[in-house]
Amino acid sequence: FLDANPDTPPDQKWKAVASAGPKASLVPFVSADGYRWKRLRDEPIITKGAFDSQNLAYWNTAIGKYVEFHRGFRDGVRDIMTSTSEDFLNWTEPEWLDYGNARREHLYTNAITTYFRAPHIYLGFPCRFVPSRKKVPSHKEKGMNDGLFMSSRDGRHFERWGKAFLRPGPDDLVWTDRCNYASWGLVQTGDTELSLYYSEHYRYPTARLRRSTIRIDGFVSIGADERGGEVLTRPLTFTGSRLAVNYSTSAAGSIRFELCDADGVALKGFSLGESEWLFGNEIEHTVHWGENSDVGRLAGQPVRLRIWLRDADLYSFQFIDIPN
Repeated sequence: FLDANPDTPPDQKWKAVASAGPKASLVPFVSADGYRWKRLRDEPIITKGAFDSQNLAYWNTAIGKYVEFHRGFRDGVRDIMTSTSEDFLNWTEPEWLDYGNARREHLYTNAITTYFRAPHIYLGFPCRFVPSRKKVPSHKEKGMNDGLFMSSRDGRHFERWGKAFLRPGPDDLVWTDRCNYASWGLVQTGDTELSLYYSEHYRYPTARLRRSTIRIDGFVSIGADERGGEVLTRPLTFTGSRLAVNYSTSAAGSIRFELCDADGVALKGFSLGESEWLFGNEIEHTVHWGENSDVGRLAGQPVRLRIWLRDADLYSFQFIDIPN
């Protein structure tokens, strides 16, 4: 990875961790150009875990530390561990990720990164391994994989969705073992588009990476069908002077917004009745109540956001400043 630590020496601008040594462990490497590498030291930096798949590390600008994620076995089930470091050499004891009440499943790789549009949020695209299933009779090995999605605010406690984020496609050879591994990193490839790359045809001469696309912020959404529905957020405080939303509706659908006090009572000037009937498909739209879009007078005090939807999805919202 290209080190974003502002204090890193020029000859260590690129860093890597790799499995090396007589016993499985992670060893640090550095480079000035990303092409010619040397060990930063011979002694391993992390020894607790299993290091035969995707070992990730990078500088997290939001917390001012290096973070790493690697695989291990927890009670016989493949799982993900993490640790942090301030200097890339001395790391905390690896800890298991926590998924709350999510079902225990084999997670082979993790593809965890911080989201460049919201650096305080971690996004993960772990590969779920189902070892007992076999779809293609002629394939020698058992097992198949799909991709999951999870997110976190602290890098350790994750919400993990059980529904597959990346399903194997109609090609028989992606229904064989060790396919559908997400590569590390999201790439913005258009004004409205992100790209994620994943593996196909493992064990075959046609082994390759395939590009998949998704709308910006489109990992999960709050949605409602044609009958309509609403959600009321927890109390929150914000900075900024406008509410920007990323949304999509049908031609007949719509979304409205209401800002409430901490008890859920609508604030004057920001009620559902005063909200615009928003419809369309936009990555960033400033919400209006009548002619007003300035919410700056509410900044810093606890508010709740009520969202009413019909045949619509809301992917993200953010309070930001109005440009001069």
